[in-house]
Amino acid sequence: MAKVLVTGAAGFVGRHLIPRLLERGDEVHAVDNVAPLTGAIDPDEGWPLFEPRDHSEFHFSRRDCRSFFEERKDRDFDYAFHLAAIVGGRAVIEANPLAVAEDLGIDAAYWKWAAEARPAKTVCFSSSAAYPIGLQRPEHYVLLEEHLISFSGEAPVLGMPDLSYGWAKLTHEYLGRLAYERHGLASVTYRPFSGYGEDQDLTYPFPSICRRAIEQQGAAELVVWGSGDQMRDFIHVDDCVEGVLSTMDSIDDGDALNLSTGIYTSMKQLAAAAAAVCGYQPEVRGMSDRPEGVFARGGDTTKQAELGFVASTPLADGVRRAVEHLDSTRSAARS
Repeated sequence: MAKVLVTGAAGFVGRHLIPRLLERGDEVHAVDNVAPLTGAIDPDEGWPLFEPRDHSEFHFSRRDCRSFFEERKDRDFDYAFHLAAIVGGRAVIEANPLAVAEDLGIDAAYWKWAAEARPAKTVCFSSSAAYPIGLQRPEHYVLLEEHLISFSGEAPVLGMPDLSYGWAKLTHEYLGRLAYERHGLASVTYRPFSGYGEDQDLTYPFPSICRRAIEQQGAAELVVWGSGDQMRDFIHVDDCVEGVLSTMDSIDDGDALNLSTGIYTSMKQLAAAAAAVCGYQPEVRGMSDRPEGVFARGGDTTKQAELGFVASTPLADGVRRAVEHLDSTRSAARS
């Protein structure tokens, strides 16, 4: 049994990570203040796909992780999964950049705590938003490789990340490197791409598009934000968790690893797939007055494969599962 800390535990990734940790027999100390803009769900209200309160090794603290760091100096955590962040879909990132910038303080507080509490291993969550947006434009885009972000003094390869969220995550990664170099703190950093799943908050594009396809079932037209031609690398959250658990002991120096499929899917393609599950074939068009973000964001998978991980959930299966779940919860709410 490992003693494990999970910050941001009630958020989307936390709700999928914690079941796997409990299945392993770990003692899980979960911390989350269930703040707005995070997509968190209080365990006391029940989680959509898993009931953590059925497990005696689940210990939940409903508080800001920064107050936890001030008061708790346990020196016997085997793993600390740092997920806590202010984050939402594109609308949140663009419309509320100062709120998102609070992540800088959250991450600084984490590393200050880690330097004192010295968890045996830190598992950090960065983001694909840390990658240079200059490599994600219509006229030039590439599958993003981990080495495209480098903190080496000899040959740094850095570019403008995606707004305040990208800057915050880039700083978080740098602090992890410093924590290893100056304090000997073992850590690994993950850069998830467009994670999705059945119980994701509707501020994210994947569930909102699936929900719209359900609500407009049979319509001749279906709309998506932006041009609709913008592309993302959609990876199921269960694959993200498997990627973390299967590789996290392979890296100790704060180095980064993508969580991605290497497959581009446009928002129009995603909407068409969701509509097909619902049994119709609308014309899909974009809404030019809505935020779009970068044009093409996909992650190279070479390094993941070298460490033995390959995402296994086909997008078509993920779309079907999400549509079925959203449709059933919608029907339950109406009955």
